[in-house]
Amino acid sequence: MFFRGKYADVGDGREMAPKRQRTIDPGSSFYGSPGSSFMYNSSPYGYVNQPPPPPPFPVVRLRGLPFDCTEIDVAEFFHGLDIVDVLFVHKGGKFSGEAFCVLGYILQVDYALQRNRHNIGRRYVEVFRSKRQEYYKAIANEVSDARGGSPRQSASRAKLYHEGKDSAEHTGVLRLRGLPFSASKDDIMDFFKDFVLPEDSIHIIMNLECRPSGEAYVEFENAEESKAAMAKDRMTLGSRYIELFPSSHSEMEDAISRGQ
Repeated sequence: MFFRGKYADVGDGREMAPKRQRTIDPGSSFYGSPGSSFMYNSSPYGYVNQPPPPPPFPVVRLRGLPFDCTEIDVAEFFHGLDIVDVLFVHKGGKFSGEAFCVLGYILQVDYALQRNRHNIGRRYVEVFRSKRQEYYKAIANEVSDARGGSPRQSASRAKLYHEGKDSAEHTGVLRLRGLPFSASKDDIMDFFKDFVLPEDSIHIIMNLECRPSGEAYVEFENAEESKAAMAKDRMTLGSRYIELFPSSHSEMEDAISRGQ
């Protein structure tokens, strides 16, 4: 299970959720590679190759969670299933008792639904089917609330989640999310071992309690190198999937100043 080993998370388990990687890439082989599909066309050319539909997204929604529930509690609740991500939902800055849980495979959704109305502690938890769009929207809301950004900034972040990372402009800076809380600069340098990174080009972001937030910014020599480094998106550091985002020096400086 991904909670063990050198990079095991510590501290408040619920705090892990906003920091864990968010599975934005719908074409990832992690969920199975879509094959080609064909549709008959009455034209003289017969069959025409059509782009395949996106693969089903293995996510469920939970309701009625205890307010001290942690990511580890959810993993134990779904014992035996592959937990990719747990996103706790907040409303008005408070935990709502709801969460989204992304599983490793679409077939595991049916097994997760069998846990409907089973207990975590003294509370029974409801489990529902959910959709990729609901999960993405929840991510955008959590990011917006956590950063306290302006409406314009919040809309920009939500748009980035829905449109994907490929369309973002590269400035030589990447944001890393989902880092183990114990990850060091040396670990990040090893993660990007194909690139020359001075130690002072790596900035590990702290939260308001001055603990590692699970995010970091890395300054590459130029935009071409940061774009090439995106090949490491959703690769593992320890037992954690690391998600990469094109960023900017201004966003990096804002994040560093908030953590000081």
